[in-house]
Amino acid sequence: MTRSVHAVTTLEDRRGEAWWTTAVVYQVYIRSFADGNGDGIGDLTGLRSKLPYLADLGVDAVWINPWYPSPMADAGYDVADFRDIEPSYGTLAEGEAFIAEAHELGIRVILDIVPNHTSSEHRWFEAALRDEPGARDRYIFRPGRGPAGDEPPNDWQSAFGGPAWSRLDTGEWYLHLFAPAQPDLNWEHPEVRAEFEDILRFWFDKGVDGFRIDVAHGLAKDPALPDAGERLPGSQHTDPHPAWDQDAVHEVYRGWRAVANAYADRVFVAEAWVPGNDRLARYLRPDELHTAFQFDFLRAPWRSASIRAVIDDALEQAATVGAPATWVLSNHDVPRTVTRYSRSQPDHLVETDWERARWALEEPNHELGRRRARAAALLQLALPGTAYIYQGEELGLEEVEDLPDEVRQDPTWFQTAGADRGRDGCRVPIPWSNSEAPYGFSPIAAAENTWLPQPGHWAPHTAQAQAGEAASFLTLYQQALALRPQLWTTDEPVEWLDAPHGVLAFVRGGVQCWVNTGTTDIELPAGMQVVLGSVPGITDGVLPTDTSVWLAEPEHDR
Repeated sequence: MTRSVHAVTTLEDRRGEAWWTTAVVYQVYIRSFADGNGDGIGDLTGLRSKLPYLADLGVDAVWINPWYPSPMADAGYDVADFRDIEPSYGTLAEGEAFIAEAHELGIRVILDIVPNHTSSEHRWFEAALRDEPGARDRYIFRPGRGPAGDEPPNDWQSAFGGPAWSRLDTGEWYLHLFAPAQPDLNWEHPEVRAEFEDILRFWFDKGVDGFRIDVAHGLAKDPALPDAGERLPGSQHTDPHPAWDQDAVHEVYRGWRAVANAYADRVFVAEAWVPGNDRLARYLRPDELHTAFQFDFLRAPWRSASIRAVIDDALEQAATVGAPATWVLSNHDVPRTVTRYSRSQPDHLVETDWERARWALEEPNHELGRRRARAAALLQLALPGTAYIYQGEELGLEEVEDLPDEVRQDPTWFQTAGADRGRDGCRVPIPWSNSEAPYGFSPIAAAENTWLPQPGHWAPHTAQAQAGEAASFLTLYQQALALRPQLWTTDEPVEWLDAPHGVLAFVRGGVQCWVNTGTTDIELPAGMQVVLGSVPGITDGVLPTDTSVWLAEPEHDR
């Protein structure tokens, strides 16, 4: 099922709307995708070698986590140079070759941009440390509080744990809403705004099709830098806060949209953790960003009422600004879908970061989690809008929760003194082939030399083991992605159908999606044909628990 080499130029014409309104985008966490040189770290050589796999999977685009030069204090989100590529990944020329090769296979390329902060090793911050004239104005420096100025300027906390301020030897404090090695930029400074608009042009000129914006709800801070007050665990991004989701951020994105509009078919997708979809819609106004992740979808427990409420709210708010909904079940910052669904499900949306500690007290049932994750995949791909797939989701990988403490690298682990195990468990290198680690991830490195260790039981989950297997995760995704553009199109709204308790059912353009999150099997409507089920064998008019199905009228009735 190899993609047409002309897909990049014809996708918009074929669907009649901008390509991103219906695209399926595959997220590549480059350090963990494929290692081409044997050093145990994923790189561009490995990524380029897997382009045929991505084409056969059927995705329309790839989003690549930061590939810029970085000291790796936060796995590349501490960027030292926004116009080059991290040497351990490859060279700028290799990056340009990758973009061209992806386009030849009909795959568009979305990069990650990190505008809230730089690395402490960025030339601007190094100039600030040398106290060069005007250099500190590009960041947020303040005197401390207290008689000797030895208390932070306010009570803000880092998203990774601990204070959001660090003090220099000079006595001044600088703001870092993440790690100390990630100083926040001052977006009131015109040089900062001009610099990032030029960075966008740099990569657009090289053929990049868009950007995922890291911490898109950050950037602008309340100029008074007031205290935030006591915060509930896990609420730093979703409750009102003087550091997040400030109105001034929208002026920045109006400038960015003007840059993108000077090019053809470029897109932005926002990572914006905000209190509600009414606030999210503000980022999607016609002169701002094109799309934004619908995080409530991945926060929803495996309960039909919760999922339906999230879908309704997301579609309603997206419609108010004419933007497509953007559905995501997993990414590099949250526990993998299989593991989230492997334990008891709450009655409320899940705060994925601090829930890790609670979940660790309950033994996961990964077989159950995989069954639910397969069902959720068909639901996601039946909904109108854009769908993002995190690498390894198509293989049914679970969160690796038992990583030894000594191998953990996430700053969250260190800044919370181990209270939060962090995000390393969803970032473990994915398995490609063979029966033992490193499972074809690296051509040379031994299992113990991959940057994070892989479980010893992943042989059945490699891409090689699943290829061509009718009941495999990989085959399900391939089938769903092949059928999606035929069955589900952009202009068909979700119309809910009457369904038993615990069941979601809707129709779009004559095609139905049924999802059973309940505890009993249910009867499917008579006269409909199963097009695709989340598990094999759903052909007798019964939908088992924790499964989903796509239904259409029989061919002779159409």
